[in-house]
Amino acid sequence: MNLVKKQSSALLILLICLSGFLAVAIGAFGAHGLKKIVTPDLMVIYETGNRYHFYHTLASLVAFLLLQHSLVSESSNKSNTYLKIATWMFLIGILIFSFSLYALAITGIRVLGAITPLGGVSFLVGWISLGIGSYYLFVPKK
Repeated sequence: MNLVKKQSSALLILLICLSGFLAVAIGAFGAHGLKKIVTPDLMVIYETGNRYHFYHTLASLVAFLLLQHSLVSESSNKSNTYLKIATWMFLIGILIFSFSLYALAITGIRVLGAITPLGGVSFLVGWISLGIGSYYLFVPKK
């Protein structure tokens, strides 16, 4: 069981680090290679995707670190569950929200924006889960 937890943690931190790497690389591509190719309104969409990519990579790192703290301190299963959900929801949100905006900006195909709100919902679930998981982790039990 402990091996499964370690493998799960290793996968999560690798995905978070990959997300951070991609946020920087994609941001640099937008700033240096895309500005002269796409229209200003599409560039704003691209930059929005990149900004949310960065924010939620950091949020997923915070959720992951709190999850590790929760596991080490042998906190409640509720805390562990919600913090794990938060981490995954942030990563899924990045994939759906940010990457749909990247694709929309690069291709100009506006219908791609139709799936963007699903990523936004993932972000919202992530933030709520982070709050609930943090509550179970830090609020003293009576």
